Amino acid sequence: MVTTTGKVTDPGDPYDGHVTDVTSSGSDVLARAGQSVVERLADPYPGPIPFSVEFFPPRDAEAEARLWRTARTFERMNPAFVSMTYGAGGTTRDRTVRIAGELATETTLLTVAHLTAVNHSIEEIRGLVGAYADKGITNLLALRGDPPGDPLGEWVKHPQGVQYAEELVTLINELGDFHTGVASFPEGHHRSPNLAADTGNLVRKLRAGAEYSVTQVFFDVEDFLRLRDRLVAADPEQGAKPLIPGLMPITSLATARRMTELSGSKIPAEVESRLAKAAGDGPDENRAQVRAVGIDLCTEMSERLISEGVPCLHFCSLNFAKATSEVLERIGIDTRGALVGA
Repeated sequence: MVTTTGKVTDPGDPYDGHVTDVTSSGSDVLARAGQSVVERLADPYPGPIPFSVEFFPPRDAEAEARLWRTARTFERMNPAFVSMTYGAGGTTRDRTVRIAGELATETTLLTVAHLTAVNHSIEEIRGLVGAYADKGITNLLALRGDPPGDPLGEWVKHPQGVQYAEELVTLINELGDFHTGVASFPEGHHRSPNLAADTGNLVRKLRAGAEYSVTQVFFDVEDFLRLRDRLVAADPEQGAKPLIPGLMPITSLATARRMTELSGSKIPAEVESRLAKAAGDGPDENRAQVRAVGIDLCTEMSERLISEGVPCLHFCSLNFAKATSEVLERIGIDTRGALVGA
């Protein structure tokens, strides 16, 4: 799960720092917003485990049409929630706010909007929170975000902004009755000096008021389990909050390699070996074989995580439904009829 932003607001920006009073008794925003993620996860669920799906903002009209087909497909499977990333470099910010609002108001999907601190003043952040609230969205995923252009580059705080995600959580919660989640990193964030420091950062974000965390996509279940152990050991109260694993069925080895390179994570040697064997030695990878192995791997991880008692499985869909749906069907979630016309 890698989200970046980077656009500074101009004088004509519609998100100019105004925040709707979401706590006022006359507002119907909260009534439209529905449950929080934690409340949704606590509801009885008909399948073996709740699942959720991550979307990213489409670049053009054709991609947006595909996103809507994918969203409607998943809607028929009853996910616990869906999330909309903020868009690399902030270039899709307006589209992100619009589409997240449409998902929240035109579907039955509980929508979580990502919000990052990159290149934003506090007033601009307040304006974005207000824009989401106006659309009935009160579930936000608070992320510090990655530098635009080079996700692994130096992170520079906006002169009137916030430095850390924990400050962003505090700011959001001060603005009204919002429900915030944060990111967590099974392998440790690439900017953290060690795993202990990274765990401390997660504890501080949760203590600031975050209700749950969603992990970066990973490919080694042991990394997730050790993060869970460290979190519980560091602070049992915060460790009791939902820690949701981020998964992605690999359908292209080149894409997976690029994604891990940009996020500072890794593909374990055993997984890399299985995928490389499937890809073959030709100039182009055997996508069909890689896809088959990728779905097998994601299914194996999902089954292990279910056996370990995770509260939910969060799938990075890349705005496609079929690969994730195949994994869901294999682990016992009813997808019958959902893929018709997808």
